[in-house]
Amino acid sequence: MDLSVILMILMVFLKKLSQDYIISNWRLFIDSSQRSLKAVLLHNGNLKPCIPIAHSVHLKESYDNMKILLDAIKYNTYKWQICGDLKVIGMLMGMQGGFAKYCCFLCMWDSRAIADHYIKQNWNQRIFYEPGTNSVQSIPLVDPNNIFLPPLHIKLGLIKNFVKAMGKTNSEGFQYLKEKFPKVSAAKLKEGILIGPQIRELIKNNNFVRCLNTAEKEAWQAFIWTCENFLGNHKALTYKDGIQNLLNAYNKLGCRMSLKIHFLHSHLDFFPENLGAVSDEQGERFHQDIQLMETRYQGFWNESMLADYCWMLYRDVPDKNYNRKSFSQHF
Repeated sequence: MDLSVILMILMVFLKKLSQDYIISNWRLFIDSSQRSLKAVLLHNGNLKPCIPIAHSVHLKESYDNMKILLDAIKYNTYKWQICGDLKVIGMLMGMQGGFAKYCCFLCMWDSRAIADHYIKQNWNQRIFYEPGTNSVQSIPLVDPNNIFLPPLHIKLGLIKNFVKAMGKTNSEGFQYLKEKFPKVSAAKLKEGILIGPQIRELIKNNNFVRCLNTAEKEAWQAFIWTCENFLGNHKALTYKDGIQNLLNAYNKLGCRMSLKIHFLHSHLDFFPENLGAVSDEQGERFHQDIQLMETRYQGFWNESMLADYCWMLYRDVPDKNYNRKSFSQHF
């Protein structure tokens, strides 16, 4: 993985597009798919295409591999802000994986103190990250202040807890989901695993709302309000009251507090002003784009593939004037 070559390609690509490279305008997205581990630069505001700077089919998501990746792209020199799912963020912060007791990297939230979850809001803040104590496994690789919490994965976490709570009582609304998504296995549906297009389809579906009882309807309406007025490009002036209504409705429904809900409960001030501008959704979309390129190269994945991807973006720029024009006629 010769990342010095990839960074050089990045600079040439931006120069060809007549774009100035300002570090504060970009965020680093790290994630892995079934094929590879990727690091991508995403533009804050999503007005410019994402730029891949690291790609490996040999490295998997682990603390040691994250350290190798950050050293290779010279992260300590550029200090990009980072977005990604909570698993990657936990690795970067050196947190213990699995069902750890103190799994929050910002405070000493006790994930096993179920009785205090919806009652106690202020927990002791983390000051030291000492390996071997308080679910810290290794030395943090990044500054926690440089991390963006992932709105897309928080949204998926909210719908997951909502559906799981419905599945416990096997309510009419849960039965409707079985009929609505017959291709989703019973095990996945019971765990509340739904994807973005399915969630958007449910939001527009009035028949689903009619199948919900009073507690489920309150939680569902609070979820929709949160997606539209907090987890997107718009943050309502009353977002604190709206989030509190969501938490009250989820508590009434019997949803267990997860780490993602805990961030809404105790760390609202840590979220940026515009979550849509720094969302992890843009990075997840990159997985779909690069998948076509990976299929084309049939396993020969190197810096040439990423260069080809960058020039594909260059060719797709609208209203681009090229120096040479072909006058050949095609019949």
